[in-house]
Amino acid sequence: MTKLSMSTKRALIATVLINAACPAMGQSVNKGAQNYPNKSIRFISPNAPGGSTTALARLIGVRLTESWGQQVIVDNRPGGNGYIGGEALARATPDGHTLMLISPTHIITPMLIPAPYDALRDFAPVATVSSTEFLLVVNPALPAQSLQELITLAKAKPGQLNYASAGSGSPTNIVSEMFCLMTGVKMQHIPYKGGGPALIDVIGGQGQLAFQIPISAIPHVQGGRLRALAVSGETRLVALPQTPTFTEAGLPGYRITSWYGILTTAGTPAPIVTKLSTEVARYLATPDLKDRLLVQGMNALVSNAAQFGALMKSDTAKYGQVIKAANIRAD
Repeated sequence: MTKLSMSTKRALIATVLINAACPAMGQSVNKGAQNYPNKSIRFISPNAPGGSTTALARLIGVRLTESWGQQVIVDNRPGGNGYIGGEALARATPDGHTLMLISPTHIITPMLIPAPYDALRDFAPVATVSSTEFLLVVNPALPAQSLQELITLAKAKPGQLNYASAGSGSPTNIVSEMFCLMTGVKMQHIPYKGGGPALIDVIGGQGQLAFQIPISAIPHVQGGRLRALAVSGETRLVALPQTPTFTEAGLPGYRITSWYGILTTAGTPAPIVTKLSTEVARYLATPDLKDRLLVQGMNALVSNAAQFGALMKSDTAKYGQVIKAANIRAD
């Protein structure tokens, strides 16, 4: 019989101990998921109360509270271009009891301003919630009844038309510049501190046009205070069936979709993330939520954690290209 060295014996003993411990460790993780949540959940909205992010967080929060019997508390953490909310989540205990609802702003802003965290590495994607297009709206006084008329007008007056955005480096700034790059038009950018003030000034005539999330613009289009020229999705909006898509209006390459999704802290056990993702997907499949989203110009968007992570990475690259090409700078 071959005599084993002392180091080999120690290695064998260590292997036996690890193998014995692994099942217990696995059972502990799974048990943690079964017991989750065991206390209230903080659901961060990195924006001020009253916006679409907070509204969606409340919708999802009510569902999770009903399903699991633990209170989901929406915690508004506005400021710092979303950094205040993001930093709070990045530093939270990775146990799934702190969540945050985000839009593409989460991945765009760090490309313009140094962030106290890595937008991808320091968070765990959970699931997407909804998708929404961008609606191109103009002040009714602008002599452009269609998309093509707007493009013709802008080319005839380079730099004289202006567009309002939610701020330099905001998604509405980026999609506006994508439009300019694709059509070859030049317009003056007027940045505001949020989409609401930008929309108000377009309605008042201080601004001439804007790309807006439909939920904000639909009531004003229906009330005649704005004229909608095109929507960036593949199909028309249920709330505005008379407004064509960009493809129908003569700009087929302009298809841009925004999204809302849920993150938790990096390092959260995978079974807990899966449990969260599964519950969100179950809620998104209900007719009640689908109808609520449709009337606000949104669609339910179901994805698991891996799919949401891939979406964030691909959009980081896409928006980064536009930021570079258009030389976009933060305020």
